[in-house]
Amino acid sequence: MFRWAGALLAVGALSVFAVLLLTGDYIREGPVLVTLSATHGIHRGDLGVVAVWALGVIGVLVGVLSPRRGAHDPS
Repeated sequence: MFRWAGALLAVGALSVFAVLLLTGDYIREGPVLVTLSATHGIHRGDLGVVAVWALGVIGVLVGVLSPRRGAHDPS
């Protein structure tokens, strides 16, 4: 139960930071790859943010789903 709560908290924090990076203006965001509107689009730098977010989420899931070390076998 606590492992899943910690995982949800970690994924939530990763997602908030990713959204802040994706919606903000930053130096060297790269060219626009996909135009969504006149003022919004997907930049080359956004791909790196999404990749790091995905790696973080995968890491959290691996940590939660992996068997616990030191847990005794009830059988």
